[in-house]
Amino acid sequence: MDIALQISEELNIKKTQAESAIKLIDEGNTIPFIARYRKEVTGSLNDEVLRELFERLNYLRNLEEKKVSVITSIEEQGLLTDELKDRISNAKTLIAVEDLYRPYRPKRRTKATIAKEKGLLPLAQLILKQDPNISLLEEASKYIDIEKGVESSESALEGASDIIAEIISDNATYRTNIRKISFESGNIVTAAKDEEASSVYEMYYNFKEPVKKIASHRILAINRGEAEKFLTVKLEAPMDEIMHYLYKEIITSDNKNTKQFLENTIDDSLKRLIMPAIEREIRNTLTETASDGAINVFSKNLNQLLMQPPISGKVVLGWDPAFRTGCKLSVVDETGKVLDTTVIFPTAPQNKVEESKKVVKELIKKYNVNLISLGNGTASRESEQIIAEIIKEIDADVKYIIVNEAGASVYSASKAATEEFPNYDVGQRSAISMARRLQDPLAELVKIDPKSIGVGQYQHDMNQKKLDDALSGVVESCVNKVGVDLNTASASLMEYISGINATVAKNIVAYREKNGRFTSRNELLKVSKLGPKAYQQCAGFMRINNANNPLDATAVHPESYSAVESLFTLLGLSKNDIKPGHLSGIKAKITDLDDVASQIGIGVPTLTDILDELEKPARDPRADMPGAILRSDVLEIKDLKVGMILKGTVRNIVDFGVFVDIGVHQDGLVHISQITDRFIKHPLDVVSVGDIVDVKILDVDVDRQKISLTMKLNENASPQSAFKPSKTSKHNNKREQKNNRSHKPNKNSSKKGLTLGDLVGKIEL
Repeated sequence: MDIALQISEELNIKKTQAESAIKLIDEGNTIPFIARYRKEVTGSLNDEVLRELFERLNYLRNLEEKKVSVITSIEEQGLLTDELKDRISNAKTLIAVEDLYRPYRPKRRTKATIAKEKGLLPLAQLILKQDPNISLLEEASKYIDIEKGVESSESALEGASDIIAEIISDNATYRTNIRKISFESGNIVTAAKDEEASSVYEMYYNFKEPVKKIASHRILAINRGEAEKFLTVKLEAPMDEIMHYLYKEIITSDNKNTKQFLENTIDDSLKRLIMPAIEREIRNTLTETASDGAINVFSKNLNQLLMQPPISGKVVLGWDPAFRTGCKLSVVDETGKVLDTTVIFPTAPQNKVEESKKVVKELIKKYNVNLISLGNGTASRESEQIIAEIIKEIDADVKYIIVNEAGASVYSASKAATEEFPNYDVGQRSAISMARRLQDPLAELVKIDPKSIGVGQYQHDMNQKKLDDALSGVVESCVNKVGVDLNTASASLMEYISGINATVAKNIVAYREKNGRFTSRNELLKVSKLGPKAYQQCAGFMRINNANNPLDATAVHPESYSAVESLFTLLGLSKNDIKPGHLSGIKAKITDLDDVASQIGIGVPTLTDILDELEKPARDPRADMPGAILRSDVLEIKDLKVGMILKGTVRNIVDFGVFVDIGVHQDGLVHISQITDRFIKHPLDVVSVGDIVDVKILDVDVDRQKISLTMKLNENASPQSAFKPSKTSKHNNKREQKNNRSHKPNKNSSKKGLTLGDLVGKIEL
C-alpha cells in the first residue's frame, strides 16, 4: 500500500503534503511545531488535519505490519497462493485481513478439527461437490472406523457437517456480505432483565432501532445499561435474507441427496459460528464509532473550555463552598499570587452568617477584591445568596461568577498541588484553584486530568487510552496556540509545550529559581536535558516579556530572526518598533509578498505569520472568545417563568443537546431540535462551550430540578432585562439532604447534586 497516497485521498490533501508531513513526523517533530513553523513544507496543513494524519498513519502502518505477519504465517504453512497474497496485500482494513486469515489461523480444537482428525475431510469435500450420483449414507459408511470414534454413517455425516460448517464460517467473502446485510437491515434490540426494576434505562426496556440509524449516545447508554445488568442486548439480523444468500452461494444444484443436508449445515454454521461473531463485530464497531464520536465531542468541548478568555488585572477571591467543613476562601492578586486564605462557616450546621460576612467584607476592603469566583459544588446555592447580600451591603464595585469546580478536589489532593502549595491544606488549594481558573482557565485547568473537567459524555465507557491521547492532544494544541510566559509558567503548563516533557519542564523551573528570570530564549539551551532538537521545537512557543531581544516576546521563531532583521532593513524599521500598536500598518507597506519573501529567504506563509505577529505582538488568541457573565444578584429556579428570555453560558455539549448555565445552579437543556430552525447533525455545528447565548424558558420542573430551554426565540419576544429575583426562601435542610442523598452528589461534578453522567442519563435515557 502507498500509505501517503491513501492518506492524501482520505484527507483530501495532495500526496506531496502527506509525504512531507510524514517525513517531518518521522524526524521527531511535534504536531504543534509542524502546524506553526513548517507551513511551507506541508502546504499549510493545520493542527487538526495533522493530528488526523498522524492517527491514520499509525493505523495504516499497523495494517501493513499485520499483512506481512499474516502472509508469512500462511506461507510457512505452505498454503499461500498468488491470489490470496494479492487479496491480503490489497485489504483496506484490519477486519478484512482477519477475515482472509481466519481459515489459516491456528485454532483451538473445534468440532471440525476433531472431525478432520477422524479422517472425514474427504467426505466433506465430496458432499460439497454435490454429485447427484452419490448416496450420502453409502459414502459415509466407507468412513466408519470404530477406533477413530466413527461408529456409524450418521456419525460420519455429522462430522462432515461440522467440517463444512467451519469452511462456510471461514469464508471471507461470505462473512463480508453477511456483515454488510446485518448492518444494513439488522436491528439492535434491548429488553429489561427485570421489568419491575426502576432505572434510568427504562426507555430501553422494550427497544428496537435499525443498526445503521442508531445514535451514538444511545449505543453508549445501552452498553452501560447492559454492563450494570439492567438490560439484555442482541442483534436482530435478517436471517431469511442471509439464509437465502448462503443457499444461493453454496447449493449449486438441485440435488435431493445433498440439498437438505447442506441447508441444515448452513443453518448450523450461521447460528453456531457466524452470527455470534458478526454480532460481536457489529456491536464492537458501533461502540468504537460511538466512542470516537464521544471523544470528538469531548475534545471540542475541552478545547473551547481551555480557550476561554482569561480575566486579567483583577484581584479575585476564590470561594470553595461546603456545609460541615466550612467555605474555604483564598485571595489572589492580579498575577495569581496567594495573598490570604481563611475558612468561614455561613452555612448549616454552624450558620455563622453575620460573622462570615464580616470576614469577607474585610478581605474585599483589605485587598481591593474585584471579583468573587464561586465554585458550583455543595452549598453553592447558599453561598451565592450570602455573596449577593454582601455585594449589596458594601460600597465597592464587586461582581461574582459561578465557576465549574469539576476536578478541583482531584487537583488539590494531587502531588502537583502539594509541590506547588506545600504550606496549604486541600481545602485552601481548592479555593486557590477557584480563583485562578477564572484568571487564566488554561494555566489552571492543565493541572487537572482532562477527564475530570466534566465536559464529556460517557467518558468512562470508552477506550481510555484513545481518550487520554485525544484529550492530551487537545491540551497540547491549546497551550501551544496560546504560548507561555517562560518566567511565570508552571511546570504543569510547560510540559505541554512542543518538545518539552515533565522532567524538562521541572528543570526549566529549577533553572529559573536558581538563576533568576530568563532574559533570552537562547538561555533555554543551558537547561539540563534541553538539547538543540527540543529547543527547536519549543522556542517559538516560549515568550519572554522585556527580553533583550523584543522578538523573544512574540511567536516568531528564533530561526526566523535573521529574516525579520532583513525585513526591517527593507522597510526602514528596527526591533525597537516591536510594541503593541507600533507596527499595525506593516502589512499595508508590502505590495508583493512573494517578492519580499524571496528577498529575505523565507516562504510566504512564514512571512504572513511574521507580519501578523508584528502587527499584534504576543496577541492572545483567546481574546476573540466570549467573556464570562458577571453577576451581582441571585436567580433561583422557582423564579423562572415559561417564555422568559435570559442570557446564559454554554457549559457542556453532548450529542442530543446543549447544557446552558442561566445562573440558577441547575443548567438547562436545549435539545438539539431547539437549537436552530435548520437541520443540524450535531450541536457543535452551531455552538461552542463558553458561548454566551440567548435562551427562552420552555418548561421548568422545580421538583425534579429540570429546565427545558430553546434558542429559537420568538421574533416578538424581548430579553427579560427588568427581571428581579424574589427574596431567597429558607431552604428545608431535610429536603436538601434527601435530594443530595438520592442524587449522590460528586464534589467534582459540574451540576448540583448530579454527576454529568447522571444528568445525561436522566435527561436522555
